[in-house]
Amino acid sequence: MTTYHDPLKRGLPADRARPAVRQILGGPHLAVLATTNPDGSAQLSVIFVKADGDDILFSTIDGRRKTANLRRDPRATLLLHSLAAAAADSAYASLCGPVELTDDPDGSFHQVMYDLYMGGAAPPAEPGARRLVVRLHPERTYAALPYAAQ
Repeated sequence: MTTYHDPLKRGLPADRARPAVRQILGGPHLAVLATTNPDGSAQLSVIFVKADGDDILFSTIDGRRKTANLRRDPRATLLLHSLAAAAADSAYASLCGPVELTDDPDGSFHQVMYDLYMGGAAPPAEPGARRLVVRLHPERTYAALPYAAQ
């Protein structure tokens, strides 16, 4: 009887995982943020992200569930998945660590994200919204090899 050996049991070493994250972010990708609800369950959000060195930045609004969760428990996990055209080139990475929230009073960082992801379109009006920039400081990074490299 042949034993199945899972090729995704071990990811890339840390020194290769960070460049893999940058490579995923450099092309079409999906980013999913996981925070912890008060009852311990996971809360997931699809978000736009931007690298800043080894940190990851994203925008949010004060009062949203993810924001309340991060204020209560600043630990977060971000899943990045490549949306490469060929399934064989598909790869993913996860980053875990604490976050830091800072004000974005004029929404300028939110506009940066719209420039990156929405072709420079103006964000929708958000009367009364308090925009924040969230900085994820990854303490653990895991990256799987592209399926073609397995």
